[in-house]
Order: sequence, then structure tokens, then C-alpha cells
Amino acid sequence: MTEQMEQDLALFKRAIQSFLEVEVAPFYESWEHNKKIPKSLWVKLGENGFLAPDIPQQYGGLGVDFRFNMLLLEEISKAGYLALAINIMVHADICCHYLHNLGTEQQKQQYLPKMLRGECIAAVCMTEPAAGSDLQGIKSKALPQGEHLQLNGSKIFITNGQNASLYIVAAKTDVNAKGSKGTSLLLVDREAAGFSVGQNLDKMGQHCGDTSEIFFEDILLSNDKILGEVNQGFAGLMQELPRERLVIACCSLAHAEGAFDLALQYANERSAFGSKLAEIQDVRFKLANMYAQLQSNRALIESYKVKLLAKQLDTVDASVAKLTSTEMADRVIDGCLQIFGGYGYMKEYPISRYFVDARVQRIYGGTSEIMQEVISRRFIEG
Repeated sequence: MTEQMEQDLALFKRAIQSFLEVEVAPFYESWEHNKKIPKSLWVKLGENGFLAPDIPQQYGGLGVDFRFNMLLLEEISKAGYLALAINIMVHADICCHYLHNLGTEQQKQQYLPKMLRGECIAAVCMTEPAAGSDLQGIKSKALPQGEHLQLNGSKIFITNGQNASLYIVAAKTDVNAKGSKGTSLLLVDREAAGFSVGQNLDKMGQHCGDTSEIFFEDILLSNDKILGEVNQGFAGLMQELPRERLVIACCSLAHAEGAFDLALQYANERSAFGSKLAEIQDVRFKLANMYAQLQSNRALIESYKVKLLAKQLDTVDASVAKLTSTEMADRVIDGCLQIFGGYGYMKEYPISRYFVDARVQRIYGGTSEIMQEVISRRFIEG
């Protein structure tokens, strides 16, 4: 990394921290209570260049490399606002890049500038009631109806479902094709006739990150709403998967680092049996072990960022990153909460939110079991 890049990232980091202090920290608890991040924050994020800054300037981005995106999400996660980080990730690091990498010029011009200004929030619709990590089991269909495709089906666990105005939907366009074949990605606008959003689902954690059921009933879509090649949607998903899983890994790691900072501060302030907690050997050793896990995982993630920059990060690498980071984060954050004792179980202590927010990271983006399956195939298939 050049000296100029380091300086630019340092300036960007300070801007993020200032933004979080003014625009997020005073309001986050109320957002958690209301189970939704206000749309006005998205516009502020856009005004500050925080939404997909690596998108080229011609579409409204800053044209920087993806390390700026990662820094943004890591700082938000580290500060304990993981739900916000994940909502931004889905919009900026998944949907924006689907549009940029798979879309036609007309599609890019139509959506990307509004998405980067925070005026159009996006959601990706893959998971279905009977098809979670196994996307080959998708049942939603978009079949020919005159000059249009007629979309029917439903999705569940859709991040940004309540706030979004653009939905990138995976649906079968060739029902005779087996497995992952015959799947297309479709651009569905919220105002489309036959589109509806179900309830904002009540989750264990990440409460302000709205998560919804989505329904499609006889929605007619013209051909210009197909994103990428028809029947090649699964290939498009696989193309973007390494980045998506590395981003989740970055968020998990930074979230655990934030929890560790809280535990370390508490251990140096709290006394028990006549000593600071940090002076008790058992606590010191727990902190040392957690620190070692964080440092080793940080080294791995930074090396994978370099791989992604060089376009050398493959699906197995990304699966390793996600598996190790999310599993490590759960262990470390659990250990951090333990240091707080009974206070760690109280909602007034932020460590409790770190704990419940972290758990789902081993599930979304592909479960840990799926990550192990993907990794193991490298050995089986040579």
C-alpha cells in the first residue's frame, strides 16, 4: 500500500468515525426499538460518499478501490452497529456491484446514481422458505407471457426489504433446466403491480436491520429488467460471491475487535477480590487467547483483501474467510461477554448487543456447514 493510499484511508476513517458520532450514536437505540433505519440516514450516507465509493465516478461513485468500502463497514461494525453495516453491505457491496458488473449501460444509468445518493435503496432476493443456502432449490418463476416475463413466488429473510425500492430477484426462467441452470436475475421495482412486502420479521438480534418477506404475484417484467444473461443468473451470483463472503468476514472480524476493546476496558476498570480483573491470571489469559485469535484472523483477512484486489480470490478462499471469521467472532464475543459477568447480560451494556448481533453471521451468506462443504471439495476434486 502506498503512503498516499494510507493517508487517504486515514482521512476516510476519521470522516466515518465523525459521521457515526453525530449521525448514528445518538439515535441507534431508537432505531433498534423501531426495527428500522430511517431512509433519511441513507441520504446522509450518500451525501458523504459512503455508499459504494468504489463505483466509478461516471455513475456517482468516488472511483476508489474497494478497501474504502471495507474500511467503512469495519468501522461501523467495530462501533457496535452491525445491523447498519449489513444493510449497507447488501445495498452497496452486493446490489450496486451486481448492477455495475452485470447490468447494461441503460440499467446502470437508471439505477446506480440514485443508489449512490441513497435515494434508491436496494435489496437482493435469493432466500426462499424452502431454499436457503441451497440456491439451486429456488421455486420462484418468471415465465414468458407475451412479450413479458410473468414473475410469481416469494422470498424470505430479505435485508432492506422494508426500505428498498429496487429488488434484485433470482427466479427460474427455464423450469425444465435442472439444478442451478435456468435461473435469471431480475430487476423488480417496488411500485410494480403484483409486488408486495410482508411483515418486518422479529429477529433475535440486528433489530434495526429490517428483514422481510417479499411476494410476487403475476408481475409483468419487460426484457430490460433482466440483469445479465437470461438463464445465467447463477453464474452471475457465483461471480460476485467471493467479494460478498469476504465482506461478511471483514464485518465479523471488526465486530469482534470492537467487543474485545469493550472487554479490555472493562477488565482494566472493574475490580474483584481486591484486584483489577485484568490482573487476574485467568482473565489475562482469556484476553490473550482472544487477542491471538483476532490477530491471526486479521492477518488472513488482509492477505485476502490483497488477493481480491488482484482478482485472485476464489470461492474457496472466500469461504475460508467467512468460516474462520464468523466462527471466531462468536467465540471471542462470547468470551468478552463472560468477562462482564452479570452486567454482560444486561441490555444497557453494549456488549449484549454485540453478542446477539453476531450469531447470524454464521448463517447468512452461506452457513458455516456450506462453507465447509465448499472448502472440502477442493480436496475431493483436486
